[in-house]
Amino acid sequence: MQPAATPDRSADLVLRGGVVHALDDAGTTGQAIAVRHGRVLRVGTDAEVAETIVRGTRVIDLDGRAVLPGINDSHLHAAWLGAMWPQTVFGPGAAADADAPGAAAPDGHDSAGIETTGDPHDTSGASPLLTTHDERRAAILRAGELVASLGITSYTEPGLGPGEDDGPTGCFGQDVFEAYAELEAERALTARVTVLGLFGVLDGPSSLRDVLAGLPDLRHETARPSRLRIAGVKIFADGIPPMHQAWTHRRYPDGTQGGLLIDGADPDERAAALRRMIREANRLGLQVGVHATGDRTIDTVVEAVEEALAQTRTDLGHYIIHGDLVSPDALARMARLGMGLNVQAGIAAHTASWVAAVLGDEVAASAWPIRAAWEAGVPVSLSSDAPILAPDWRQGIADADAWIGAPAPGEERDRMLALLRAYTTVPALQDGAAAWKGSLAPRKAADLCVLEADPLTLAPAELPSVGVDLTVVDGDVVFERVPVSSV
Repeated sequence: MQPAATPDRSADLVLRGGVVHALDDAGTTGQAIAVRHGRVLRVGTDAEVAETIVRGTRVIDLDGRAVLPGINDSHLHAAWLGAMWPQTVFGPGAAADADAPGAAAPDGHDSAGIETTGDPHDTSGASPLLTTHDERRAAILRAGELVASLGITSYTEPGLGPGEDDGPTGCFGQDVFEAYAELEAERALTARVTVLGLFGVLDGPSSLRDVLAGLPDLRHETARPSRLRIAGVKIFADGIPPMHQAWTHRRYPDGTQGGLLIDGADPDERAAALRRMIREANRLGLQVGVHATGDRTIDTVVEAVEEALAQTRTDLGHYIIHGDLVSPDALARMARLGMGLNVQAGIAAHTASWVAAVLGDEVAASAWPIRAAWEAGVPVSLSSDAPILAPDWRQGIADADAWIGAPAPGEERDRMLALLRAYTTVPALQDGAAAWKGSLAPRKAADLCVLEADPLTLAPAELPSVGVDLTVVDGDVVFERVPVSSV
């Protein structure tokens, strides 16, 4: 017979007999965790948590498994991922396992009914990947099934809106957001979703007029902001260095320096328009995520944020996306301004040789400076940019560790903790939600995942082989790899 508990201290769900890493400021570690009404009730020893077990509590025996806060992929194009999977831009995304969520059936369709034949890498043709509203819904659901299987409980869709209504993929227009809103109303989403609005072309130009006209539309609240929220706007400020598109202080082999993807008659006019976009978004209380890779672009964005905060002091957590060539000076200024950096270490690994080919080995070696950002005090979120990469945070951690370089002897645990926080607590800060999600502290959201081994006993390179056994969002199990011991 289970021991009694007071009504307000009884658990709906208990996981016990393992290791629980809360990743909170206190560094709490326990053997068990109790959940009530979608919130963390207690993290502690098995005996302490046993006090919360009553008739009706679901109890899962971990058998030595590890519990972490739910993973937050802070830059993931889910509709596009759902349309492409199991393929990714940088190669096959799925393992050879034919039973992986969303794997294509022999007839070229997956279980959600999305066509998977053809070349998903070619988005320039007349045939979009997603042509109907139902296909967009199906792609989001398909991606949701996949990310749940990876322990992902939150993600950011970084760019949905009317700027892409005529886009070649069908994956980023306003109708995608409408599909999200419908699915959330139906309680069909298995992860929390943060959205950035988009008023220009994906990887292409935007105009000051379109952005200023569209920003006020982003201020409305969704029905349940904790599950689907519009945080602000994404701006594509430049392209990428290998294509000579990043705006740099250096010169490419052809003598050019890239430029801004902002409409304007000359560089000064384009830079002034970018600064105005950022100031206005900040004034309206909207977060700005800026795709910026060149050092000159990043400097311009940082200057704009400084101007914006001088005019209207906010704490919105504006951030740089990618930040390939961010300089030490820019990092120091970003830290003072409360700006974040969103990095995809796998992209760094894939493209470093391309950067070296156009800007030299020294520039490539200093690009994507995760360690320097940490040391400067800039919050660094790691993400996949799926489907550029597969949305596997375990590989993302391994890639980031390899990119940063070996930790000093005795610092291995701290390195793993920092990398785990870059997929949990720091993205929650980027979401403006650190007060209620991202760690497993009492009264915070019961978003968690269960791994078959404790990551703090492993090297990052070993993490990709560790299975995800269970994913919980708001106290509800949304993925269970195999039935676990339960009473």
